[in-house]
Amino acid sequence: MTPAFEVRIGINPISWSNDDLPSLGGETPLDVALAEGAQIGYRGFELGNKFPREAAALRAVLERHGLALVSGWYSGRLAERDVDAEIAAVGPHLRLLAECGAKVMVYGEVADSIQGTRAPLYQRPRLVRATQWREYAERVTAFARYTLDHGVCLAYHHHMGAYVETPADVERLLENTDDAMGLLFDTGHMTFAGGDPVDMLGKYVQRVCHVHCKDVRPEVIALARNRDWSFLEAVINGAFTVPGDGTVDFRGVVETLRRAAYRGWLVVEAEQDPVVAPAYRYAELGYRYLSRLVRNGSAAL
Repeated sequence: MTPAFEVRIGINPISWSNDDLPSLGGETPLDVALAEGAQIGYRGFELGNKFPREAAALRAVLERHGLALVSGWYSGRLAERDVDAEIAAVGPHLRLLAECGAKVMVYGEVADSIQGTRAPLYQRPRLVRATQWREYAERVTAFARYTLDHGVCLAYHHHMGAYVETPADVERLLENTDDAMGLLFDTGHMTFAGGDPVDMLGKYVQRVCHVHCKDVRPEVIALARNRDWSFLEAVINGAFTVPGDGTVDFRGVVETLRRAAYRGWLVVEAEQDPVVAPAYRYAELGYRYLSRLVRNGSAAL
């Protein structure tokens, strides 16, 4: 029997309150985000800085709203430290995800990253030599095998301002790692980095274990490049938005995932200022647009 395309639609709390820029939505209580997300129809949430970090408390908070734990960001430093040190550092976070039923862990490489600084994007770190790529990938692969042994797939997040940002970076990483490492495919970051998300997803969909669905405003991205903005400046000025409010071909994205029989989460994640882009309104817009594309193919939600 051909495997089925089965997805659930979740959301990241960044629509309500931003981890990188706490001033954006910092006053919004966690329960407001969870209640509104559940009311809209989302099935689960990724972690944010307002969530409990003790398993029983986290499960209770989510269960109160009928929500699942989708995943949680982990700030990794394998570009600068060895696998044993990373394993020691990830322990509490990995246990929290596993005990709360999450099957993927979002791995973001933060060593030397400028994503949370005011530095212009062209100053991001880079792996240049083949030996650097090979050694880094070996550490990532070993770490991914460790998390997988504990029931959680490592979902590597290509990200603006980090070592793995561009389509070429993603290709090099995947060439040097094996299936133990999954790819978190982010439509917004891929587009911002100069890639065609449908084309890139088509090439590497078999490695994808998690999907972040964010749309883009190309005119803001152009300004970010032309004016040497930082990643945070681009976010504040509206580079990202929810699916259906920008130019990403989400119909093509969903169809590519459908053909590959992807099974997992589609997560709406759109860093915006909730004063300019009210959280409920935009979260609802993204959910309705994405769920309509999914339902047209009769996939599970």
